[in-house]
Amino acid sequence: MCCVTFLLFAFANNTTAAPQWAFRVTFTDKNGSPDINNPLVFLSQRALNRRTAHGIAVDNSDLPVSPVYISEVLSLTNGVLHVTSKWLNDCVILLPDSSNILSIQNKPYVSSIKYIAFYAATLHNKPQSSTTTNNKFTIEQQTATPLAKGTGQPSFYNLTWNQTSMVDGDCLHDQGFKGQGKLIAVLDEGFTDADTHPGFDSLHQSGRLLETYNFVKKNTSVYNSSLHGTQVLSTIAGYVPNTFIGSAPLADYAIYITEDVQSEQPIEMDNMVAAAERADSLGADIITSSLGYNIFTDFHTADLTYSDLDGISTIAAQGANWAVKKGILFVITAGNEGGNAWNHILTPGDADSALTVGAVDPSKNIASFSGYGPNAASVVKPDVCAQGDPAETFTMGSGYLASSGTSFATPQVAGWAACLLQAHPAAMPYQLRKAIVLNADHFNNPDAHLGYGVPNVCEASNTLTQIVDVQVMQKPSAEQVNVYPTYFHSATALSIVTNAPNNETVSFVLASLEGNIVTTVQQDISMGQQYHSFAIPATLPAGVYIFRALMANGAYTARLVKY
Repeated sequence: MCCVTFLLFAFANNTTAAPQWAFRVTFTDKNGSPDINNPLVFLSQRALNRRTAHGIAVDNSDLPVSPVYISEVLSLTNGVLHVTSKWLNDCVILLPDSSNILSIQNKPYVSSIKYIAFYAATLHNKPQSSTTTNNKFTIEQQTATPLAKGTGQPSFYNLTWNQTSMVDGDCLHDQGFKGQGKLIAVLDEGFTDADTHPGFDSLHQSGRLLETYNFVKKNTSVYNSSLHGTQVLSTIAGYVPNTFIGSAPLADYAIYITEDVQSEQPIEMDNMVAAAERADSLGADIITSSLGYNIFTDFHTADLTYSDLDGISTIAAQGANWAVKKGILFVITAGNEGGNAWNHILTPGDADSALTVGAVDPSKNIASFSGYGPNAASVVKPDVCAQGDPAETFTMGSGYLASSGTSFATPQVAGWAACLLQAHPAAMPYQLRKAIVLNADHFNNPDAHLGYGVPNVCEASNTLTQIVDVQVMQKPSAEQVNVYPTYFHSATALSIVTNAPNNETVSFVLASLEGNIVTTVQQDISMGQQYHSFAIPATLPAGVYIFRALMANGAYTARLVKY
């Protein structure tokens, strides 16, 4: 029998409406899923290209949830499919009667069941509202005082000059790096007027908005329900020369609704994971979300506690970490709970691998509302901060608004990361994050409110030149070094072929993505072709690793995947 976490709500069945109960059903395996050797069935070519560039193999976690299991679950429960997660191997179903879930609790392919939401009316047909009944963005929706114009602000940026120059972002733009060719997925609660605001004309007319989807309603309608996502999107994608310039105005975009503005329930974290997986399949390079979770409005679902925010435990944090494993930088808000009863960051801002962003004012003073770190595992959070008290954004119609919230600091950083990735296309997510953090103004004295501080993205680019580009430029030719296998499960050794121009001593190094040395060997090699064996520790966990051969004429680098 699977582990069951839910209650039966027979009392609610007396209502005359058409209520629905949402359950997360996790499976034991993926029997019946498509063949892993035909990845174009479930991943786009753009996604596969990103994986190849980062040396990330397609594996079982990329396979869709078993359609056989889903079909049987829906049939037995009289349910409606809401979303699925291939990374977590689960599906979310909506039931007309909560007791129907009992029909699958003893199925051998069901690992666990958890109740995650209640809707008084059918979710997918529920009218969308532009009013947030449980407004987590109260601080952010207030009109803030417009930014004061100082002397010497370049007229090209105008309103956004301060938030741009604070991180030295104009340096990247001046070099031609404005996010071209990089895909940013934005996860939010609604994008009212994002289809008509003239500040997005460039985005629409150039065909760079690649996809829209509403994971709450299961349709493509995103231009209603909330202005919040429009404000968020404007800080990255906005482009009105001499008035307003976003941080990545020439990037490609996908915009997704994952947040239900009329309630706050755990199912919204499932929506977030589903959107992250869709972004992965589409080939996104960066995901940015200005959403976070801690307390829920449905009294039948347990609120999160600070101890839950350990970087790996919540559904949202797991989704963020999985995205990074797939080669995507996940940029997330720290939340606006600073100074209130909760005070901490929100999830998935606690996620180990996420780049979590807090907010500062135009003078780099921390915003009082910016969520405090660290996470429950004592990892420094937020990672960095950007201007969000206030930041310039778009508003309804064709207007502009100075808006306060970590929500508007977060996407700016995502945009700058896209510019950095354009400048350094070989950089992996952990390298982007590392370069941004290393060049923050409080790197040597991080604290619970600022994290590592405000980054200088121009200096981050210089760092990436050293840790990524130099490696590529110095790489010996393929004729000099080869290593295999690069994708393995039970191999006990790597086979290395060298073809050195001279006799020399070479260092073979196996390291984690974070740079921690797993094992290293020095070996004398002779001129010409030679074969070598490099032992792989039997206890090496599954994951992505870096192999380096340090030779006289440079460093050969290969990414290895143990699955």
